[in-house]
Amino acid sequence: MGRRRIPTGTPIPKALACGMLEDGGRVLFLVRKDAAGTERIEMPCVLVPSGRSPFADIKEAFGRMTGIADCQIHEIILEGKHNTGSRRSRFLVPCLIFRVTARNRSAKPAHEFSGFRWLSLDDARNGRLTRNAEWLRKEIRKSQPAAPPVK
Repeated sequence: MGRRRIPTGTPIPKALACGMLEDGGRVLFLVRKDAAGTERIEMPCVLVPSGRSPFADIKEAFGRMTGIADCQIHEIILEGKHNTGSRRSRFLVPCLIFRVTARNRSAKPAHEFSGFRWLSLDDARNGRLTRNAEWLRKEIRKSQPAAPPVK
């Protein structure tokens, strides 16, 4: 029983980039139904392959997934770890959560989602999450701005 090999030409994921749109302490989550009909929530996110920019990929994916055309992607506000492998053979990549702003916050999710919800992060942690949102239950580090140089 050797190691499972990745097929040639398959891009290796470098990171999971997520967009966090806040409105009054609540965050936009998309709702996806699984094969059994259970509703699970996730933040708008995309796996970034090696050689691509996480910022550029989430900028493109956020507007497409949420239907919010005037969104602007800003700095990274949270960091976590995401397992792109299986539960047995873990392959952890960084999870980068970008701050997103938009004037129009009315979402029209893509056809792959069944709707959206505005939830606090604590409520989302306790809810049913998709695989791309399991990083919410783990330890999350807040990104700190660089300290000014000491003179």
